[in-house]
Amino acid sequence: MSDITIEKLAKIYVKIRDKRRELEEQDKALKAQLGEVSALMLEICNEQGASTVRTGHGTVSVRTARNYWTSDWEAFFTFIKDNDAFYLLQKRLSSSAVQQFLDENESINLPGLNLKEEQSVVITKR
Repeated sequence: MSDITIEKLAKIYVKIRDKRRELEEQDKALKAQLGEVSALMLEICNEQGASTVRTGHGTVSVRTARNYWTSDWEAFFTFIKDNDAFYLLQKRLSSSAVQQFLDENESINLPGLNLKEEQSVVITKR
């Protein structure tokens, strides 16, 4: 392993990273094309009043996704508390808020708290 240097590894890393960026740009263009084709298929399905259309290449299905959010977290959280509706929330911790809390409250042990910490290297462009 003595012939492997940090210089050589950094060069390899940058080449791989640059290739991934190139592929990412190609992928963005392909995603845009898919979006255009999808929009046209949705338009045709809506014109025909169809939620599914079978083709020789696969079945085209119209799906509806719903995303909800609140513009008033304080009022919404009060509603959740008052109605014991905590199931309306996702179970996820804010990593930055937990870290800040731990930094400010070193003597407090949060029950059931787990931590996964990983180190990595990053090479910034010269």
